[in-house]
Amino acid sequence: MKTIRLRAGKERSLQRRHPWIFESAIAKGSGDSGETVRVESDSGAFLGWAAFSPTSKIRARVWSFDEAQRIDASFFVAAVAASTRARGRFDIQSDGLRLVHGESDGLPGLIVDRYGDTLVAQFLSSGAERWKDVLADALLAQTGLTKLYERSDASSRALEGLPEIKGWLRGGDANAPTDLVLREHDWQLGLSIADGHKTGFYLDQRDSRKKFADYAQRLGFQRVLNCFCYTGGFTVAALAGLQAGGFTGGHVTSIDSSGAALEQARANVALNGLDVAQTTFMDADVNASLRQFLNEGRTFDAIVLDPPKFAPTVAHAERAARAYKDINRLALKLLEPGGVLFTYSCSGGISADLFHKIVAGAGSDAGVDGFITERMGGAPDHPMTIAFPEGEYLKGLVVMRK
Repeated sequence: MKTIRLRAGKERSLQRRHPWIFESAIAKGSGDSGETVRVESDSGAFLGWAAFSPTSKIRARVWSFDEAQRIDASFFVAAVAASTRARGRFDIQSDGLRLVHGESDGLPGLIVDRYGDTLVAQFLSSGAERWKDVLADALLAQTGLTKLYERSDASSRALEGLPEIKGWLRGGDANAPTDLVLREHDWQLGLSIADGHKTGFYLDQRDSRKKFADYAQRLGFQRVLNCFCYTGGFTVAALAGLQAGGFTGGHVTSIDSSGAALEQARANVALNGLDVAQTTFMDADVNASLRQFLNEGRTFDAIVLDPPKFAPTVAHAERAARAYKDINRLALKLLEPGGVLFTYSCSGGISADLFHKIVAGAGSDAGVDGFITERMGGAPDHPMTIAFPEGEYLKGLVVMRK
């Protein structure tokens, strides 16, 4: 077994059971891509068993902090079983759910989502890649399913020295469908596991979409703006909430820069028996559109801001903060008094505290104050753990304008 030894003082994060070991923390030692190495402190004390990544700044990711643990096929079978069992304890109102959430489930670099009878997996680290076949077989055995599609086409694979891969890993063939429909709450939502973002859909916003529908049902929004709408999850939620509340005449404007996503969003409205005439879909830039609406004197009763990741790391936080502040400033100016803003950041480099400060600064610049009525996060099948706070990548605020 190869060993890496850390520099003096660099063992503290591992003693807190944080799984990442950065290149700068290593004094000596190496390994092959994905190889399991023993991690020791400067004094030679055991710290963990980790998967080595020769090209990544995160040079190793810990599988186990137990010196007696063997990192073999049975270890991964047990880890997949534990992750799957945990989902049975969560309240998930959908047949689309996340089964494995990387480090939070003790499997760094592995993301697995289930869409009905199909699994979709991303193997994003050298360690997950090395154990891919074992993990794939364990996932199918644990779920009793037969189909697993691989979406290891994220650009982050290049940091691990790995090529991008996409296609059926188990059970599928050239004729197997990759356009699927999932059930979420009382809705149906179409997606593409081959061409959609991530594994095909943003399951982490499941509870936020339901919350938005509840607000629409209670408050009867008449003018809704859904920014960065992707395939229209919040659009469907708004229309379904208005219908459930008996409100008529409401209209939802949805903006995205992807024509294909907007077509799916339009289809999702129709799929749920909702009135497409109550929607406008704009293939446009969100920032430019918000400024255009201001110039036209338009206002909205409810706005959703769910932008892409502006800050993948803390190093990008300052630039990202300016971008988040700008769109929130514009949105707050467009919001009617008594209106509701659902605003989010999915950037790991932006903490919940910083995001609150950004939105507060946006309100100050807009000359707008509001009540924070909810703090939102990812759905429970996208967990954050005590030892890995970076798992809290998604954070949101519900702001009701005074």
